[in-house]
This record gives sequence, structure tokens and C-alpha cells, in this order.
Amino acid sequence: MDGGKLMAAVTTIGDFTVSRAEEMIAPLASPTQMFPDFDKTEFDRHLPWLTKGHYDPATDLLKLSIHSWVLRTRHHTIVIDTCCGNDRDRPKFPIANKLASGYLDNLAACGVAPQEVDFVLCTHLHVDHVGWNTKLENGRWVPTFPKAKYLFGKADYEFYGADNAKDAARPTQHGSFNDGVLPIVEAGQAVMIDGAHAIEDDALHLESAAGHTPGSLVLSAKSKGEAGLFVGDALHHPIQVFNPDWSSRFCVDPVASAVTRQRLMEQCADTDCKLLPAHFCAPHYGKVSRKGERFSLAFGDDVAF
Repeated sequence: MDGGKLMAAVTTIGDFTVSRAEEMIAPLASPTQMFPDFDKTEFDRHLPWLTKGHYDPATDLLKLSIHSWVLRTRHHTIVIDTCCGNDRDRPKFPIANKLASGYLDNLAACGVAPQEVDFVLCTHLHVDHVGWNTKLENGRWVPTFPKAKYLFGKADYEFYGADNAKDAARPTQHGSFNDGVLPIVEAGQAVMIDGAHAIEDDALHLESAAGHTPGSLVLSAKSKGEAGLFVGDALHHPIQVFNPDWSSRFCVDPVASAVTRQRLMEQCADTDCKLLPAHFCAPHYGKVSRKGERFSLAFGDDVAF
């Protein structure tokens, strides 16, 4: 498990800058564990680039980054997904149990202080996307970003809230709903998103990406003829660009997830839009293009596979 620091913008989208605050890079699962529809022949075809930081053949584990994207426009600073968080009891999610990461230092290295953040977008309400919503202060979970509006998918809030209420001894998402979501609602900083939602008119808007979770959201950013799409866990791993029908075992609705992923790939390929998922390892983003009836990926701005 590794941690990293980002000292400058990763990329730009027109006038917008995009930075990345990393919490960790961790091997999470084998390909067969991650993807129920895994095909070894298809996977092995991509080994030349997979083994360059995205898959470890010695352990047969996929490598994933857990990070926040930081998007800055002329008007707003937006943190997209907030990782696992420190000081949490997560005995059944070992990579996040009693975590003591340098995430806030990495956020500061991006030039961002918590009080300067205007919006926090949780693309969905899984344990590794809501952790730094809050921090432990005098025995209480309080908002890490005191002035921010936190954008939650309404369908996710209702879905996981209902699950959380079923059994106090088995809190949903390893307890993250209780310590990373409810304190934001109680503080009056949550905004429930139901359908399309504009942050800066046409420049920044949210759209539904249901499938991975019922209320998953993606953020579209447009500036000076350039575009970027922050897709959360619509894709966990770059192999899914080549195989959008491979839904992960974490998807609530695998069929809907595959349909959404196909749509997003088409959207990116047709508009020369940068794809910015929540878990890709370096260089963490890329561009999708059509390759016959399928898609291909160029990492960063110039390395094509």
C-alpha cells in the first residue's frame, strides 16, 4: 500500500485545473474476484500495458488508486470523492481500518485548504468515497470542509439509509454512512441531487449514472471547447474501457452499470472528452477513442494502448 503527493495540476480542461489528492494505492482484488464476467484470454491480451502499474502478475492482484480529484474553476473549488478517511473502525475493510494517511497534506500540496472548498461531490456513497467528508474532533465526526455544500445522490442516500436502519449491529458500508454521511446531513451541508443538476450553468453539471449504485453521479466539466467527465466508479479499472460489459462485483445492478458504462464511453469517444475515474493508477486519467466496434484508451494525453 503506497501513498503519494501531488504538487501541481495533473491536467487542465480549458481554463479549469485538475489536481489529485491521493490517499493510497492498494491491491484490492484479483481480476476474477473483481469481475464476474472476467475472460482470461481477453485480459492477457492487454498484459503489456496492464503490468505497467495496473496489475501485479506475481500476486494476481489489480492495482487501484484511492484519491480525490480537485477541480478548480474561476468561481469554485470542488473536491470529487473523499476516499476512506482516518481514524475509522473498519475491521472488515482492512485497507481503511485505523487509517492514518497523509491525505490532508496531499490536499494541501494541491494548494487547497479545507475551508476554501465550495463543493464536495460524492459520486456515490460507498465507504471509499465518503471518508474525508468528516474528521474526528473532540470525539465527534464533524465536516472536514466547513463551508462546502456536499452533493449526494438522493437515490443513494435513500437506498443506503434504508439499509443502515435495518440493523444497528451491521451498519451499512462498514459504518461510513454513520460517520461520513449522516454528520453532513445533521450539519445542514448536504444537498440531495435527483436528476440533472447544474453547478456553473453549462460549465459544470451533474448527471445520473445509475448502476454501480442507484444514485451514482458523474460530473461533466466544459471550458473553452474542452471537456472532462469525472465518473467515480462507473469504471474501477482501465480494462473496463476495453470491456465495458465487465461490471465489478461491487455493482448493485451489474446490467444497468454496463449500460451506463457503454454510454459514458460513447460520450467520451464522440466528444474528445477526458475520462477521470476515481481509481485508475498513474497517470490516472485519459482519453477514449473508438477502435472498430470497441473502445481504446490513451492514458494522460499521449500514450495510447
